[in-house]
Amino acid sequence: MEKTFRSTVRAFFAIAFFLLIFWISEGFGQGTPVKVTLMLDWFPNADHVPIYVARDKGFFRKEDLDVEILVPANPNDPPKLVAVGKVDFGISYQPSVTVARSRELPIKAIGVLVEHPLSTITFLKESGIRTPADLRGKRVGYSTAPTEVILFEAVAQAAGLSKEDYELINIGFNLTPSLLTGKVDAVVGAYWNYEINELALEGIDAGYFAVEKHGVPDYYELVFIANDGTLKTKREVAVRFIKAIDGAIQFTKRHPEEALKIYFQANPNVRKELDTRAFRDTLTVFAATQVQSLGKWKGFLDFAFERGLIQMMPSPETLFENVLR
Repeated sequence: MEKTFRSTVRAFFAIAFFLLIFWISEGFGQGTPVKVTLMLDWFPNADHVPIYVARDKGFFRKEDLDVEILVPANPNDPPKLVAVGKVDFGISYQPSVTVARSRELPIKAIGVLVEHPLSTITFLKESGIRTPADLRGKRVGYSTAPTEVILFEAVAQAAGLSKEDYELINIGFNLTPSLLTGKVDAVVGAYWNYEINELALEGIDAGYFAVEKHGVPDYYELVFIANDGTLKTKREVAVRFIKAIDGAIQFTKRHPEEALKIYFQANPNVRKELDTRAFRDTLTVFAATQVQSLGKWKGFLDFAFERGLIQMMPSPETLFENVLR
């Protein structure tokens, strides 16, 4: 009888220990998750696949975070709203962070989503354009000034063109339609992972010049931003947030099909064929590390100042912080 009792007790404690380990490994028993907000740079698209993996595959939950994903009304909103504390974290662009910091907005990059530029100068191959020098005498459309104008001027200058050699036309966000209707001969700001694939789906053969290969320094396309106050008062939250993001990015690279399926389940109304193609291409530029390069930040900062994109030169160390070391 006593032997049976001891065996029962041992079995009870063994089961209890197993359940405790399971409870901890699944992230239970850690208290109420910290609620934070993340504003995307634009509407959900294939660039954001790791974000939805982090949320729906449990990477945020394992870091005791409850992350609400917000969609901005305008791509310029995230830096402004992060700066004033309306949202905890945002996704923005290295050029935008550089401009914001030069205007003394208290934001900085704390992590990386896409580590190289997606922006291009795009044209139809039937136009006969083969090199940037072929843009002489062409009409070039852009959406936003001054950033896209400055990027194009740098590419044109590297090709030996002067400002009198081409015509820049503001076409708003009608990049592809303006190209297809012949309103312009090329557009600056189209993404090689999206617009090129969008045109291909329409049976149109397009070419492009990657800006970082033609006179523009390499820069981080998409970064995660926080304001200075958050990094002082909620630093541990920021660390856990980027840790979860890093894990989700690595999962996305290892399991792309599952990651894309998670994204589609979260966003059933997106253009699946286009996003599948865009995701396939973007996989190559999702961040390999969350340790940002001082040289990369300084390189674009110097470029921005020399080109007149910014009027005040902040220290490059104020533009970013590596919360994961």
